[in-house]
Formats: sequence, C-alpha cells, structure tokens
Amino acid sequence: MTQSARPAPQRSHARSNRARILEAARRELSAQPDVSLDEIARAAGVVRRTLYGHFPGRTALLEALGDEASEALSRAIEAARNPADGPEEALARFQLEIWRVGDRYRMLLTLARRDLGDERLDRLMLPATRYATGLLERGQRAGVFHDRLPAPVLASAQAALCLSLMESINAGQWDDDGGEAAVAALIAAGVPPERAAGTVRTVRGTTSGPDSGPGPGSGSGSGSGETETGPAGR
Repeated sequence: MTQSARPAPQRSHARSNRARILEAARRELSAQPDVSLDEIARAAGVVRRTLYGHFPGRTALLEALGDEASEALSRAIEAARNPADGPEEALARFQLEIWRVGDRYRMLLTLARRDLGDERLDRLMLPATRYATGLLERGQRAGVFHDRLPAPVLASAQAALCLSLMESINAGQWDDDGGEAAVAALIAAGVPPERAAGTVRTVRGTTSGPDSGPGPGSGSGSGSGETETGPAGR
C-alpha cells in the first residue's frame, strides 16, 4: 500500500470511533446524566485520548449529540408527511414520529437546557415547531382545531408539553410509547378525547417502523459489540 492510500482507512477508523463514542454517550447519559467523559470512553471501548481528540469537553460532546438529534428530527418530520392525512391525522402522525426521536434523546433534551442553554434547545426544536405550526394553521382553517390561540403560540405550547412529558419519563413518573403523548397533543388542539384516541389508533396502523437513530453512513456502532365533531372550546 502506498503512503497516499493510507489516510482513507484512517479516516474510516476515526469515523467509527466517533460514532461509537456518541452511541456510548447516549446510552450512558440516559442512565447517569452526570457520567464523566472517562466513563463514556470506557463504555465506548476507546482510550481517553481518543475521546478527547474528537470532543475536547462535555459541551462539545453534547453539541455533537444535539446535531445528531437535529438530523434525526428532520428525518422524523419527513417520515410524518402523508398527503392523504387530514389535519388530525397529520398532527397525530407527526407526534408519533417525533416521539421516537425524543425517546432516544430525551435525556439530552434535559441536559441541553441545563448545559447548553434554552437558546440551543430552541434551535434544536425549531424545525419541529415550524412544521407543527403549519399543521395547526391548516386544522384551524378547516375548523377541526380551536383558534383560541394563534397557531405559532399553540405549537410552542405543544412543544413544551412534549418536552415536559419526556422529562416526566426521565423522572420515573410514568411511561409511554408515544401514543398517550399524541392523544394529549390532539386534545390540546381542541379534539375531543375519545376522538383523539381513535385518531391515534388509526394512524398507528399506517405508521412506518421506528427510525429514530442516526441515518445511513453515520456508523452508529453496529458490529462494534458495544455496544365528537368540531374542536373543543370553539
């Protein structure tokens, strides 16, 4: 092998190490939010120097996880697009898709607020909030969602509700696979509870399988051994 041919496998090895570190960080931070970087390195099966070569400190690691979560959120939004959906179905499908991402990164959402600040968390959530605003505006025009609040305000309130529900799971107060959270979002938009629950059941029969992890080419460490009618209140 010539000297010029060597960097490619080295770069591939570096990408693999980085992905293993991020995978270990997601896992370890979910179990113990104050886990040290040294402990994350051990869980990833890399030496301390390797981890610090990729992430000089905890903030850098959390920023990278935030970027990864943002990419996963964008994929979830695309997966939620279904031209055949009415406003209620569209909102339910959106909530179910983003819950998959949030469930994978829910501890990060708490850490992002604490360690990176509210502004970073707001940037992370912005694509989802914008998409939800469009769905809510459409539903308000159709008369199926209440219009006591402007759609952007209602979207922000729903985002806060979603985050709060995820944090309650972190605290061990309840558990959910996304179904009850989606029902809660529809109720908050003005859909009667029984109808909201029925909508979520219907949508769940047509949603794709879970895909909240990193996309192709991210090297997530696999193979490494590491492991009624009308809106309420109108």
